[in-house]
Amino acid sequence: MGKEEFAKACEKVMGGERVTGGIGTLGEKTLHAVLKNYYEPYGGNQEIKVGSFVADIVGERGIIEIQTANFGKLIKKLDVFLEYCDVTVVYPMAAVKYLRWLDLETGELSERRKSPQKLTMYDCARELYVIRYALDNPRFHLRLCLLELEEIRFLNGRRSRKNKKKGSTRCDRIPISLVDEIEFDSIDDYRQFIPKGLQDEFTNKDFAKLAHTDTGASRRIINMLIYLGIAENIGKKGNAFVYRINK
Repeated sequence: MGKEEFAKACEKVMGGERVTGGIGTLGEKTLHAVLKNYYEPYGGNQEIKVGSFVADIVGERGIIEIQTANFGKLIKKLDVFLEYCDVTVVYPMAAVKYLRWLDLETGELSERRKSPQKLTMYDCARELYVIRYALDNPRFHLRLCLLELEEIRFLNGRRSRKNKKKGSTRCDRIPISLVDEIEFDSIDDYRQFIPKGLQDEFTNKDFAKLAHTDTGASRRIINMLIYLGIAENIGKKGNAFVYRINK
């Protein structure tokens, strides 16, 4: 898998009838459809019933489930799927994002502008923490897809009369290219979350600073590493907990 295959999936999904149907009218969002065809080009292996659930992909590598948000919905699925075979969860993240606005009254679509928001792997902390119990299962695999994408939002915000962008609804996300794909296939792979330069003993603030993330995200990552046996809590320094990475 790689950037060339991702480009082919984009062309397959967005180069045909899909784009002629009208933005925002699709039953399946574009990002989800592209990722599904990136990981499994053969349509016969897509949308397969497993137990009482429907998996995005079932193939030679087991089950692949693409989750664009709300990992809480995965909990019951993982309980069932992991009983059958290997399961790979794919989480797309916008490393580079452009914004466009769709006026529902005129149908006009604005020119795109680059968003200052740039997600890194640490921004998956909230979602990943929800399914931390599955991370040490040898059948569980994770793929973080860092993407360049275009996000289209309806100009329907109601939080401000003057600015309809505030509180607006997301219409669709259009992938442009694959920036990076971070793979987690074993417990040891989660050491990729340890930021460079981290001292033998550290606090949550130390971790957050080196990871260039907020303390809420770093706290979840540290607790996840503790659950996996990669880190441990060794006491307190003042009011702050002190942690250590296990060699």
